[in-house]
Amino acid sequence: MTGTGSGTGTGTGTAGDVLGGYLRSQATAFLRALRLYEEGATGGTGPAEEGDAARGLRGAARRIASSLTTFRAVAESSWADGLRTELVWLSSTLADEHAHAARLARLMEALHRLSGASEVPAPRGGAGSLTVGSARAGALLERQLTLARTRAHSATLSALGSSRFHAVADAVAVLASEVPLDPVAARGRVEDVLVPLADVARARLDAAVAALPPRHSPYSAQDDGAWHEVRRLLRVHRYAREALGGEVARLVAAGEALDRHRDASEAAAASATAARTPRIAPTTAYALGVLHADQRHAVEAARHAFECLAPF
Repeated sequence: MTGTGSGTGTGTGTAGDVLGGYLRSQATAFLRALRLYEEGATGGTGPAEEGDAARGLRGAARRIASSLTTFRAVAESSWADGLRTELVWLSSTLADEHAHAARLARLMEALHRLSGASEVPAPRGGAGSLTVGSARAGALLERQLTLARTRAHSATLSALGSSRFHAVADAVAVLASEVPLDPVAARGRVEDVLVPLADVARARLDAAVAALPPRHSPYSAQDDGAWHEVRRLLRVHRYAREALGGEVARLVAAGEALDRHRDASEAAAASATAARTPRIAPTTAYALGVLHADQRHAVEAARHAFECLAPF
């Protein structure tokens, strides 16, 4: 991968100037998204706008939290640690409901596609077995994932109404105008302070990518965890590059491939979980097995897409 210092447009100013400017911009984005999200919750906007606002809220929260991790030495450490912890909690809470809804939509689309695909082999029960099983499998998945989504929605509403959330929002509002920084590190040059810290994040990503299982190794769902960790570290590296004004287009594309990997692997896991439901019909189990295999093919395709983009 290309070192962070290569081609990074850090501009002028001290490390504190650059980091402070980035954090203030993300805090402003957070507050703007929060306002739009609250308008959507009260009926002021449509579902699409509310969804965009939620994504903006999560994105800003992740960027602030990630920057406070990567560049912790430049910030006031106790403040940075506390705010980062709360933003990670908030972004993960907000992500759950969307994840369950997106997973259900993905699986329903795949079942519809597979049940009408001539290339999918029919079981001994006859050509219509997959179609019959797909309907039952879809109903089972809908029950399970809708329940999970409902619980996640309740958790989101509880979180957004809590004193904990209001404390986070207040802290971000302060951050939009004032960034607590270490007085010594903040006066340093960007190349001497921020770039080496960003390079640590890049090195961690490099190590995680190098540790991935060989492409043609036997399938194991346990490998998914290593890929999810690469996705997390790639995002940390990308946000560090953003803070320094570097080029991130290739990192964005790689991140999108790993998003597809995450979505497919979690959809495969959901179909496998549904297949373990007691006393389901054989045709239902068969349809869920075909669905699981389909999503694992999508996992492999996403891994290949990522490998075609590396090194960065």
